[in-house]
Amino acid sequence: MPAKKVCIVGSGNWGSSIAKIIGRNVKASNRFDPMVNMWVYEEMIDGRKLTEIINTEHQNVKYLPGHTLPANVVAIPDVTEAVKGAKILVFVIPHQFIAKLCDQIKPHITEGTIGISLIKGIDEGPDGLKLISDIIREKLEIEVSVLMGANIASEVADEKFCETTIGARNEANGLIFKELLQTPNFRITVVDESDTVELCGALKNIVAVGAGFCDGLGFGDNTKAAVIRLGLMEMVAFAKMFCTGQVSSTTFLESCGVADLITTCYGGRNRKVAEAFVRTSKLSWRQRCSTGRSCRAHRPPPKSTSSSKRRTWWTSIRCFLQSTRSALRAKR
Repeated sequence: MPAKKVCIVGSGNWGSSIAKIIGRNVKASNRFDPMVNMWVYEEMIDGRKLTEIINTEHQNVKYLPGHTLPANVVAIPDVTEAVKGAKILVFVIPHQFIAKLCDQIKPHITEGTIGISLIKGIDEGPDGLKLISDIIREKLEIEVSVLMGANIASEVADEKFCETTIGARNEANGLIFKELLQTPNFRITVVDESDTVELCGALKNIVAVGAGFCDGLGFGDNTKAAVIRLGLMEMVAFAKMFCTGQVSSTTFLESCGVADLITTCYGGRNRKVAEAFVRTSKLSWRQRCSTGRSCRAHRPPPKSTSSSKRRTWWTSIRCFLQSTRSALRAKR
């Protein structure tokens, strides 16, 4: 069987961290082509092209400075050139660009290609909510798995121990991706509930906003723990309504579920923006958190007494956790 060519579609902080792992792992296995393509959105850094810097200095100086990328990871500025000949596609780009990108690369996708999405988020369109993996699957007509977990990119790049979860409808594909991505410090569990794994990666950001509200109001750790617990219950309930396949509670005990939820509720960007929102009220109510359409900040409440403000924000937290599930129930 010929070695499979790998292309990493995306080169930000997370994409570059994953490139470190993939670049090393492909050289240790006969299953994969030893050279890895990485699509890089071209930028000028101090008068030099970012792709030139990566290919000569083997470092993404803008998005992952201080970390050396393997020399077999080749930065390519044209996404259609990057995916040519690739049999394994690793998607690591902001979710709002995925549909247009898939349209670009579709003519260059060959039979037998498989993909894995590391993109956390849900797309919202005229037909309602859609998983990112479903968009890739429909547009490229390939099998798509997902990877989600408590994986802060900088810590993965620093090779600090963590776990992650691969959701794969096809068991054989899941094992291929595990071989491609697992290291002693990046431990992978493969489960078959791909949609549940992917939903966890998006919904946990909504709960993190509630956790940020708690921090901004000084509610304390007891209240924050309650929000996390209630949020996890909402995530389970939403998944059972949204997914057409099986949804088991054990999947939420994997890294994609409770572990990622805890990490995000204590250190994620959504928590930070929600805390700043409460403390300053300077953020626009239309400002979107890192999940884009899947997580929006509420309009700041009118000035009021401390107790009424706390009640208002507690109501906001509850609404934040329940609104999408209620809307889905109404549609059905």
